[in-house]
Amino acid sequence: MASGGYPGDFETGKSIEGLDAAASSGAVVFHAGTRREGNRFFTSGGRVLGVTAAAANLAEALRVSYDACNSIRFHRAHFRRDIAKSAAASSA
Repeated sequence: MASGGYPGDFETGKSIEGLDAAASSGAVVFHAGTRREGNRFFTSGGRVLGVTAAAANLAEALRVSYDACNSIRFHRAHFRRDIAKSAAASSA
């Protein structure tokens, strides 16, 4: 997941919500461009989070990962929706 404006001039200091929901969905969230203040997280870089999952098959892993991304919120957050799309289509 990336900050608004990335890969150009990106925004920082945006509050990140939904990390607990993403983690409880079965996905693993890797912090990259984040800053922690107490129990809260904020954006501090362009590439903010990496979200991944393991499952019985690729389609299910993608579903879990993208569902987790959809539960994470910060101002102007965006993420690629095409990662592994061709591999998932060929394995179906």
